[in-house]
Amino acid sequence: MARIAVAGFQHETNTFAPQKATWDDFVRADAWPPLLRGSEMIEGVRGYNIPIAGAVKGLTELGHELVPLSWAAAPPCSYVEREAYERIAGMILEDLQKALPVDGIYLDLHGAMVADDHQDGEGELLARIRKLVGPDLPIVCSLDYHANLTPEMAQLATALIGYRTYPHIDMAATGEKAARLLDRLLREKRKLFKAYRQFDFLIPLVWQCTLNEPSKGLFDMIEEMEQGGTGKVTPKHNFNIVSATITPGFPPADITHCGPALVAYAWDQASADAAADALAAALNSRESQFSGEVFDPDAAVQKAMALAKTAKKPIVLADVQDNPGAGGTSDTVGLLKAMMRNKAKGAVIGMLVDPDSAQAAHDAGEGNIMERGIGAVVGVGGETPAKARWRVTKINSGNFTATGPFYGGAKMHLGPMALVTDEDSGVSAVLAGRRVQAADQEMFRHVGVEPSKTPILGLKSTVHFRADFQPIAETILIVHSPGAHTTDPTEMPFTRLREGVRLRPNGTPFKRSAAAS
Repeated sequence: MARIAVAGFQHETNTFAPQKATWDDFVRADAWPPLLRGSEMIEGVRGYNIPIAGAVKGLTELGHELVPLSWAAAPPCSYVEREAYERIAGMILEDLQKALPVDGIYLDLHGAMVADDHQDGEGELLARIRKLVGPDLPIVCSLDYHANLTPEMAQLATALIGYRTYPHIDMAATGEKAARLLDRLLREKRKLFKAYRQFDFLIPLVWQCTLNEPSKGLFDMIEEMEQGGTGKVTPKHNFNIVSATITPGFPPADITHCGPALVAYAWDQASADAAADALAAALNSRESQFSGEVFDPDAAVQKAMALAKTAKKPIVLADVQDNPGAGGTSDTVGLLKAMMRNKAKGAVIGMLVDPDSAQAAHDAGEGNIMERGIGAVVGVGGETPAKARWRVTKINSGNFTATGPFYGGAKMHLGPMALVTDEDSGVSAVLAGRRVQAADQEMFRHVGVEPSKTPILGLKSTVHFRADFQPIAETILIVHSPGAHTTDPTEMPFTRLREGVRLRPNGTPFKRSAAAS
């Protein structure tokens, strides 16, 4: 049995978003637990599909003594404020120092955190931990699929294990996988060799989905390589690796090392390099495949209405640029107004984060009318609220348990929620008080909407919605409507990205001099 310190610090930073991550954002609960410190962490993460929960489960089953430090996460948005970063990092370091000596460390990290003072939030945290524990103590970290995996992260961690699904249905499983690798390193006491590769083009989030090609084939390849290769995907190679991770990256981050990267681990350097080179070649060969069709709001609604006439299942409109899971405000009304303009009767969009309107609906009461504008609280792109006579169809507390593959088990605390319907167009909107992407059907059922029986569903999500909604959808249309998560990286005003990176697959290489002029 070993003494293993466990901690987590999660944030996905869209540096182009309008809202920063504050201390209070990390403290409160929403879809995930609130900030947890010390022994409360063990019970506080139980039942969630998050890496720390899987790691705790795995390390406990393996018989190790857990030393819980702290765990915190905040919804994706812009930079983590200095105070929040320093307080949470300080907690982890303070509690770790008190707990020493330990035999190993497990960290639940995102991999795309940017703080006011640090482009690489995770690299900075790892550097501080290494300064405290030295270069040799095993540190194994789980990473989000959208990590901007930096050279410093790869160098400072003993091993990095990333999700392999997008939608992320394997978060807890990834934490458990990292825990079992840490256990193996402690038992076998062998040196782990690593090979890191970085890529020179950005992949828009909407085309990173692992349910489809080209991403699906890449992760099938990793699975075969870890089994030795010589399967359908790797028929000409034998590989001797311990693990490999590809992170397609989080494009809306203006940092030097934004973009896809990978790291492979083996018991010798040659094997690690061979696997890394094979994976890199496979990813590069698929560059042109990371693209697809995008519709403007009116075209999307009109096409959806036409399809709905004969469809047996819902037509899903993905409002990808207002995805709160990528820094969106979840309150833009471009798609909602298009639904209203085109009188898409029966269409429902969710979730529109507007605490005042949600409370107003509660104050009005079910069945009554409220005349007001909803949404556009932040006013991204100069938007104004969607004004109408809104009938309050259903109100509820915003407290419920998610049931889908992505959020399943999460205890939602979204503030007052309501379903309101425009009397003129027959279009409805799900109002909520806190930002969580529309990736679970219970968010709609909570206010009386059965998603499978809704002709047109507008979802403020980029890909995670697919885990629970793709099985019930007739078809899915990607909508280019206003939002803080810009889908096309060529529209992002980069200044710090390294030169030569193509802002989209097969696009023009980025030049800092051009950006600065």
